[in-house]
Amino acid sequence: MTPDVSALRSIAQTYFDAAYEMDAEKFASLFHPSSSVTRIGDDGNVSVTPIATWLAAVRNIPAPKDQGFERDDRILSIDVEKELAVLKVTLLVPPRVFTDMLSCLKVHGTWKIVQKVMTSS
Repeated sequence: MTPDVSALRSIAQTYFDAAYEMDAEKFASLFHPSSSVTRIGDDGNVSVTPIATWLAAVRNIPAPKDQGFERDDRILSIDVEKELAVLKVTLLVPPRVFTDMLSCLKVHGTWKIVQKVMTSS
């Protein structure tokens, strides 16, 4: 395993921990401050939310851990090209299962999530 893949696996694990604990500060440590979250909104249009706004919403979501739910998260793929990487992950935040594509850039030697594109079922 390359050092980059190892670092990206670590990001994914922290991401899963943050989701299970619904820990906005843990999430914030992974995201570049200029990042955003993109999804299809309830109206069927593309919705882009600045990371600070998304983190504020996270603070009001009950943690699956506190509700006694089991974890179900995994890395589906990691693709690295120089200073660019894409993590494809799936995780359970009841009642939904999310699939997230996390675009990452190596900024000053450290991998940061710069864009989260998500869907759920």
